[in-house]
Amino acid sequence: MEPAASSPAACDRAVIVGAGIAGLAAAVRLAHAGLCVTVLERLAAPGGKMRTLPSESGPIDAGPTVLTLRGVFEALFQSVGERLEDHVDLIPQQILARHFWPDGSTLDLHADEGQCRAAIHAFAGARAVRQFNAFCARARRLFATFDPPMMQAPAPSPLALAALVARQPTLLRAMAPLSTLAQSLARQFDDPRLAQLFGRYATYVGGSPYHAPALLSLIWQAEAAGVWSVRGGMHRLAQSLAKLATARGAEFHYNAHVARIDTSAGSVVGVTLADGTFIPAATVLFNGDPRALASGALGPGVTGVASRTLTSPRSLSAQVWAFAATPTGPDLAHHNIFFASDPRAEFDDLRAGRCPRDATIYVCAQDRSLPEAPPARERFEIILNAPPLGGLTQAAEDFTSCHTRTFQNLTRHGLRFDPLPGQGALTTPARFERMFPASLGSLYGQSPQGMMAALQRPRARTAIRGLYLAGGGAHPGAGVPMATLSARHAAEAILSDRTSTSTSRPMATHGGMSTV
Repeated sequence: MEPAASSPAACDRAVIVGAGIAGLAAAVRLAHAGLCVTVLERLAAPGGKMRTLPSESGPIDAGPTVLTLRGVFEALFQSVGERLEDHVDLIPQQILARHFWPDGSTLDLHADEGQCRAAIHAFAGARAVRQFNAFCARARRLFATFDPPMMQAPAPSPLALAALVARQPTLLRAMAPLSTLAQSLARQFDDPRLAQLFGRYATYVGGSPYHAPALLSLIWQAEAAGVWSVRGGMHRLAQSLAKLATARGAEFHYNAHVARIDTSAGSVVGVTLADGTFIPAATVLFNGDPRALASGALGPGVTGVASRTLTSPRSLSAQVWAFAATPTGPDLAHHNIFFASDPRAEFDDLRAGRCPRDATIYVCAQDRSLPEAPPARERFEIILNAPPLGGLTQAAEDFTSCHTRTFQNLTRHGLRFDPLPGQGALTTPARFERMFPASLGSLYGQSPQGMMAALQRPRARTAIRGLYLAGGGAHPGAGVPMATLSARHAAEAILSDRTSTSTSRPMATHGGMSTV
């Protein structure tokens, strides 16, 4: 179905470019508010990075694998008179993650903090438990303090944050503003394995613990507060949101590539598709990497938006395997992390633009999240951190070398798969760049390195009237919950601006040329 080239009133239409989780969440909110919503997605299905690959055992998640910060999604569904649990079947995970080290040691982190303490005591002793308790208390405090003025706020104020810290002088010690996450964790844990474990949370937002701020230790609290899998895979959440938006009148068009966002006199007037179709609209929400705008990938009229993304360091990319196989070796949980022997060397390689020679490997055993026994041939997603494109010494890694690195490293931990996956099971940074243009393959937008990085992400409103941003590349940041919050910020800005401004907008002619 082709999008209509005209409508009775262009100013009544909101076009959403991209059906990632933020585009979907915004479509639900805006359609529920009565706007005429058109969603244009260049891929063949909703979800964006929340995607799947087919297998003989069913669709396999090839993006996010679990849901955290459940309250964000409950609030989204409640905002349109629905209940989250009526649309997706969420299964709480009692084991948050199972960790394996090259020396043969293992540690499960549990949803129950008491079980976590018992496991850590058996793993590293009573002193490690005391250090873990202190770490948890610090992470809880940081999360509770910064959630309202940072994540929940559409436009965090540096002055307001400084005043907040000034009112709580002891907060500075918890923040450790002059330390990286790795430095802070080295002081908090005597056992380097625990420092390595909690340092990996920097990669959740595409960063290195050796360059990300110590404040990112609060990410642990997001996971400690609960982890849920979605029966059938995370893409079921994307499908449910698309259905909710459609039921409220939103139109979805897939395989629809937006070539240009058209502007006139500092305002949006519509979008032009790759086939030349012009769709007039006074409101456009871009759910993609903001760097695509700044780089000119969406036309010359919007290159002034998010210009910082052209020079800011990029977050990490990944090599992602999605396949079905029969595993042998160690008992797996849903989340499994097989650590590299030298974390510093791993992140030094990434910073230099190289795929690490000895990488930490994440293995999601998708069928192990369910209460029933897994099938003989299970579905797996395996993720290795990789540098974004454009690294100083990076060369494209071929399938054979990536395959060898991944599965030989897992074999050293005793984990084997039969059959091993083929070339179609692998997604590389170059393929991520093709799916998400102008991202350089980066999965999380700007790098989180530096204390001020969180305040430097593009906000929902832009300098172009009628153009808004949402997604993991915008405030408040990367990850499914944060992208969903960005959609709330964008939808609220759109509805507020439409209420407070005149309905008289520039009219456009076919092809993107406009007259005032």
